[in-house]
Amino acid sequence: MTNTTGSSQSYVVDTRNEDVIVYVDGEFKPKHQATVSIFDSGFVLGDGVWEGIRLVDGRLIALDEHMERLYQGAASISLDIGVTREALVGLIRETLERNDMHDGVHIRLMVSRGLKSTPNQDPRFLRGKATIVIVAEHKVVDKAAKAQGLTLFTSTFRCSSPDVFDLRLNSHSRLNFIQALIQAINAGANEALMLDPHGFVASCNSTNFFIVRDGELWTSTGRYNFNGITHKTVMRLAREAGIVVRELDFTLAQTYTADEAFVTGTLGGLTPVYRLDGHAIVNRRDASLMQRLAALYDDYLRG
Repeated sequence: MTNTTGSSQSYVVDTRNEDVIVYVDGEFKPKHQATVSIFDSGFVLGDGVWEGIRLVDGRLIALDEHMERLYQGAASISLDIGVTREALVGLIRETLERNDMHDGVHIRLMVSRGLKSTPNQDPRFLRGKATIVIVAEHKVVDKAAKAQGLTLFTSTFRCSSPDVFDLRLNSHSRLNFIQALIQAINAGANEALMLDPHGFVASCNSTNFFIVRDGELWTSTGRYNFNGITHKTVMRLAREAGIVVRELDFTLAQTYTADEAFVTGTLGGLTPVYRLDGHAIVNRRDASLMQRLAALYDDYLRG
């Protein structure tokens, strides 16, 4: 059985997830008893930061990079996580141990500013320390759904510039991207492709975006897209393999005529895109650069 979202996040449903133990604000609780207050900053305003981390064959993939992004993001919004990186990693590992998890796991680590005395934007109404939640689930990619690839729709909602909302910040606030996704779903697509304020291709609503043209790997400049760890890893692996990687401004017209297109994310890795705005992405070359990169990424995951 699989979930039915038809997205790059598609995964195989696992009934073990009904009984997982979750870490919530200092305690380990069964999933159905895990709650936060309606006065928590994360619920009231989406005031917090998060990370999604994969466990593969006992390894927490790119753990240092995830911790760096989390603590840098928290510092940039003056959010005191309240524990050291080492202690937080210890809590992640304890969550995995309590669930007897060793492989095929996706972890959602969430940190909000904490409990408020009233549902208000002002951080001076904070009553205590940050709220930390760790949810670990048995979650592996639905290979059949992934092989079918994605259909994208270009949303009218744009990715923001850093002076409006810095996408390098992995914030709980995601309304702009949810709006873009809803627009894409209503248009019959799986996910949304989003442009930057100047009309160039930026990223998708929850993933980073690549195209292949003339044997080269293209992605956006990074000024207006997510600070994706898988995105950076794929670029590094490509360069190490001698593949030309270009971080540049490119247009929808160039995307429509690309040889290949795909998205990258923590859970899905590399997922192909076969249709955008009604245009089929047709690879007229004998070899697939995306498949080559996917093999390199699988090797990376296996250590």
